[in-house]
Amino acid sequence: MAIDTEKRILLKDDAGSAGGTASHEEKALLDQEAKGLPPAESRAKNDLPKGKIGDVDISRVICGSNLFWGAAHSGELTYVSRLIRSYYTVDKIHETLQICEENGVNTNIGDAGMIDRYRKERGGRMQSITQVDPDNMRFNPDGSVTTTTDDIKKVIDRSAEHGAVGTTIVGLRAERYVKAGRMDVIEEFIAYAKSCGLLAGVGAHDKQVVISCEEAGIDVDFYFKTIHHDNYYKALPKENRRPFLVDSFEAGDHDCIWEQYPDETIAFMKTVGKPWIGFKVLAAGAIKPADGFRFAFENGADYICVGMFDWQVAEDVGVALDVLSSDAVKGRARPWV
Repeated sequence: MAIDTEKRILLKDDAGSAGGTASHEEKALLDQEAKGLPPAESRAKNDLPKGKIGDVDISRVICGSNLFWGAAHSGELTYVSRLIRSYYTVDKIHETLQICEENGVNTNIGDAGMIDRYRKERGGRMQSITQVDPDNMRFNPDGSVTTTTDDIKKVIDRSAEHGAVGTTIVGLRAERYVKAGRMDVIEEFIAYAKSCGLLAGVGAHDKQVVISCEEAGIDVDFYFKTIHHDNYYKALPKENRRPFLVDSFEAGDHDCIWEQYPDETIAFMKTVGKPWIGFKVLAAGAIKPADGFRFAFENGADYICVGMFDWQVAEDVGVALDVLSSDAVKGRARPWV
């Protein structure tokens, strides 16, 4: 989005004066315009490292899908989600996925139907890991679990039919299963996904989901677990945090923090030998990529899932390449999986 010439001059004057009135966002935009964005072809697609989950090659940076649906975590700015949905037409989604592929990002986490359509219409090769809720956002007031075998099969069968390479239970649902003591449902999900030839994962904001799966010996292929630091302005104060708060739709869940206990997550994940895809690594845009990517990779994430606008992809991949090549990340405490 361009700023007209007169406005740009005024902002530059304000930003450079002691009593300037340019907002933080405007100053950041001007700074970014001054730097310029690297062209999509500036990095060879093979530069971005890959790892393996099962037999599938996965780029260390994975494309998230929340922005495609307008899920912007914009707090009180109620117009933002509608604005993003207006921006992200089908063509713009396809364009973004194509730019991702040009920059070495070979996997998306989201909806398999969307990726299947992209592959058919654009000839792309983007892989899909679906993020699914067997209960289709149905929540029982008493917290009970009513998921059936048919519910599980329906979402996994759809993922397989659209050519997904893997699937994961969405975090808010896995957390409800764990809270209700229904590890049997998670185990059934994992077993059926594997029987369909899919990589099978479990999503979580709360570390207890991973702990419970490990204690139950559930044979997951990967964890899709939040990781970010809490040193940013809008992070929920520590005294207001409690287990299972994120995406709880309960009082106190302010949609401003997704990893409430980063130190505890990092410590436990050191004991887990399964691949870890970190998400919300930028705390929904509150943390700069260089900072968020470094924190996630340095502290044990094997992959990061990042929502990116089309104009952010090349820059984010460039940042990830720099971070991945740093000594601190190469010599991190948790072995790469």
